[in-house]
Amino acid sequence: MNFRYLLVVIVLLIFQLKSTAQEMEQGFGYLENGEFAAAKDFFSEILETYPENKTARLCYARSVGLHDDPSKANDLFSQLLKEYPDDLEIQLNYAESLLWNKNYQDAEVYYKQLVKENPENFGALLGYANTLSNLKEYEQALSLINKSLEVSPQNPNAMLSRKYIRLGYANQFLTNRDYETAIRYLDENLSENEQDQESLLNKANVYLIQKNGAGAREVYEKLALTKNDSIVAFNGISLSYHIDGDEKEALIYAEKAYDLAKTSSDGARLMEAEERYVQALIWNRKFSQAEDLIDDLKQKYPEESRILALEASMGMYTGEFRNSIENYKAILAQDSASFDGNLGIANAYFANSEIIKAKNAAEKTLAYYKNQQDAQQFLAKLNNTYRPLLEENISYSFDNGDNEAVASTTRLVLPLSTRLEVSGAYTFRETMNSNSDLEATSNQFNLAARYRWSPGLLLRANVGFVKANSTQTEYTNAVGEIAAGLKPFVRDDLEIGYRRDIQDFNAELLNRQIAGNHFFLNNNYSTRYGLGWYLQYLHTEQSDDNTRDLLFTSFYYSFLKKPVLKGGLNYQFIQFKNQVPTIYFSPEQFHATEIFLNFLSNDPDSRISYDLTAATGFQFIEDDEKQGTYRLQGKIGYNISDRFIAGIYGNHSNIASATAAGFTYTEFGINLKWNFKKVPIFKY
Repeated sequence: MNFRYLLVVIVLLIFQLKSTAQEMEQGFGYLENGEFAAAKDFFSEILETYPENKTARLCYARSVGLHDDPSKANDLFSQLLKEYPDDLEIQLNYAESLLWNKNYQDAEVYYKQLVKENPENFGALLGYANTLSNLKEYEQALSLINKSLEVSPQNPNAMLSRKYIRLGYANQFLTNRDYETAIRYLDENLSENEQDQESLLNKANVYLIQKNGAGAREVYEKLALTKNDSIVAFNGISLSYHIDGDEKEALIYAEKAYDLAKTSSDGARLMEAEERYVQALIWNRKFSQAEDLIDDLKQKYPEESRILALEASMGMYTGEFRNSIENYKAILAQDSASFDGNLGIANAYFANSEIIKAKNAAEKTLAYYKNQQDAQQFLAKLNNTYRPLLEENISYSFDNGDNEAVASTTRLVLPLSTRLEVSGAYTFRETMNSNSDLEATSNQFNLAARYRWSPGLLLRANVGFVKANSTQTEYTNAVGEIAAGLKPFVRDDLEIGYRRDIQDFNAELLNRQIAGNHFFLNNNYSTRYGLGWYLQYLHTEQSDDNTRDLLFTSFYYSFLKKPVLKGGLNYQFIQFKNQVPTIYFSPEQFHATEIFLNFLSNDPDSRISYDLTAATGFQFIEDDEKQGTYRLQGKIGYNISDRFIAGIYGNHSNIASATAAGFTYTEFGINLKWNFKKVPIFKY
């Protein structure tokens, strides 16, 4: 009787265990399909009936950790480990819970021991590789993930982990500027899946950082398969053309992305396309359209930081730097670690001549984004701006009045702070006339200072003396200048001041000791659409009791931004109180008009720089017939190194000079600039 009872109990227990296992199949399915909330509830109910069931406890802990409470899961696995210290499955789940809690240091120690004890266990190898990846120890992580794939070939979890390990490793090489190695690891991902979007986007980003627009476009074109991927691709192609300086093509592709995104149900893609389209409008100076769209987006996405960034970008392009600063401040109020906010406000402060604030913002960017290339280049640009400079200029000139001159100027510039700069200069000039056999030399010494009082006020002063010698005379005379640079309006630069100099254009003028006291006003106003107006007025009181008034004005338009191509119309008016044509050019009335083109490089990455101007027009001297005029100016520089620039220049013109008779004048020379220290001489 007792034996039969025991047999019945055993049979019932086996049946119960099989029944429980069958019941848990549903819960296993929840876990496998990622339905962690359902799995949590399911195994919670199982544990009410079977509170000591190890499998149910393990599955419950796993569902809790993957659903919403990794800390509790770790506690549950810890309890299981105390009860079953040698159970490998529990050990693996405990180790994984350390990863869920981002406790990577402890996870590394634990997984290391697990792999040592179980060198062929797939779960241990995979977990250890993921742990090291999170610790950015990618080389060892890659070795372990490859070993896990030897244990379980083509395992999808391991393949996915290897993809992200390579992505992290590539980004590490990118941060260290090893672009070739970064691309190699991305290409390894693409050799396994040539359409992997993350690897393609990362590869395109490497090319963009290298300013290889063509390479980036080739990658983006591979993305354009589905509608949403095409939006991403067109946005990227637009940016690549912007990097190449082709703003028209950038706008074409931004508009393609925008039109396509309006038919998409993906709100994120639409916003990205709207953002790029506004940027492209700004790049192309279509500011009214950009402003209208920004206003619409502000209504659509209130307080969205990317819309604030668009407004800030608009301010940078239109010269409204204060507006940009306020927008970047608003971005940083939302997210103090924002890359766009921190580096953006650094550039805005720099443009607004607030240098210390600019430096602090760039350093803050690097605190959040270690080795970030743009921030490092920005700080390098700041340092380069304030390095001491030694400059030498040597020139030779002649005109059709048989005047010749040789001159050299040596200048030392010492920035003492971001606000104060002092300099000294010595100029030697020797002039001669082959007809009159007159010769004269002058030696001029100057000390100067520039002080940035505020973003809208720059003060400068210059004092010195000229010592002149010739066969007829010898004298010393004071020279100097004082001026204030102001910004009365946005995009307007005004300078007013006084300057005293000695007329040293030729030997005759030097012998006559003619000093000029000039009261001047210079003003330049540029619109945000490329139009500009420059005005210069000088009233001169000369030591020979003559006076001169000079008015020069220019209306110009910028056709291109990179390189700069400007053209326009110039007008000049000169009048003297007394006419002394046998001594110097001094008409009662002089008018000149000309059209000009100016071609100017502005690529900071190029070793070669240039500034070329050509102009032609007419001049009217008193009642004489009009005369055709031309003017050619050019200078070319070459960056021999980061600290040494050599250049040549030349000018040729037949426009009448206000200081000398003679209508054809030619000058050419060389210019050398040496930053003799790598860094500024002051701390800031």
